Amino acid sequence: MLFGKMNIKDIFRDIVNKIRNFLLTDRFREFLIFLFFVAVSFGFWMLQTLDGNFETEFSIPLKLKNVPKDVIITSELQDEVRVRVEDRGTVLLNYMLGRSFLPITVNFDDYANTSSRVILPQEDLKKRVLSQLNTSTRLLSVYPDSVGFVYSTGKFKKVPVSVSGKVTPGIQYYISDIRLSPDSVIVYAPSELLKAVQTAYTLPLDCQDLTENTSLRTGFKKIDGVKYEPSFCEVAISVDMYSEKTVEVPVVGIGFPANKTLRTFPSKVKVTFKVGLSDFATVDPSDFTIGVKYDDVIRSANDKIDLVVNTSRDDVSNIRINPARVDYLIEETSFFRP
Repeated sequence: MLFGKMNIKDIFRDIVNKIRNFLLTDRFREFLIFLFFVAVSFGFWMLQTLDGNFETEFSIPLKLKNVPKDVIITSELQDEVRVRVEDRGTVLLNYMLGRSFLPITVNFDDYANTSSRVILPQEDLKKRVLSQLNTSTRLLSVYPDSVGFVYSTGKFKKVPVSVSGKVTPGIQYYISDIRLSPDSVIVYAPSELLKAVQTAYTLPLDCQDLTENTSLRTGFKKIDGVKYEPSFCEVAISVDMYSEKTVEVPVVGIGFPANKTLRTFPSKVKVTFKVGLSDFATVDPSDFTIGVKYDDVIRSANDKIDLVVNTSRDDVSNIRINPARVDYLIEETSFFRP
């Protein structure tokens, strides 16, 4: 082990000596001189190049100050403006590397007595930008053309939330429920806008061919000058699978006089329908009424009559009855007074 350590130390010392000897050679000094002249040449080339005119683009932050506590900003001011300028390369390099621009500050007090929609014209923006540029710099453009914001002085109302977009079930499934949390939001807006907003619509959903319960968070469709509180809602979509069920239901007369009795053959029919698995066990024959209308009997000249089906359940669909027509007989009942 000691022998191995001594070998490593000798190898390391040998490498250091070789490096030191190389650094003291004429060849290395010539290499250093070459690098020096390359660096000087590159510096002169950079100075000559940067002495020409160039165009570049940079951003300047925007800030809004002195907003009163009773004022709600319903359309936020942009975070920044994009500025395109032209000048010598050395000046532009100074902008990009060595100089930080102060934010363009919009004072709310300057617009407090104007309309609820404040627009800062481009000319005003250009003046504020130019005040931070060198006199030699030419301002080419400012984007966007104008900036602004909309505010409300405490005016609000509560409106319901509604889902927009596509929400469709997969084959043999159906949407059993859609729950929104919250189901209503507070809307802040200037008076003229507040009157027009009756519902807060979610951003368009794209939930197609659903085969399982789905939950998601979404915002609301933007309306310029309108602010929602909260700014998002939770959407819970419940999906259930269809199943088919058959029950036997008696046939009854509908609208028959007291002295007439309906007899049908058969007296009961089979009712087949689709229902969600979660409600399968709760559906029974009492949820259906299968009948023959007296008015249909009066108008009919056939031995068979069509059946009418009614149900108190909203969760059943595709109702079929078998048979759909039945033979019938009308019996008259005589009333005798004692």
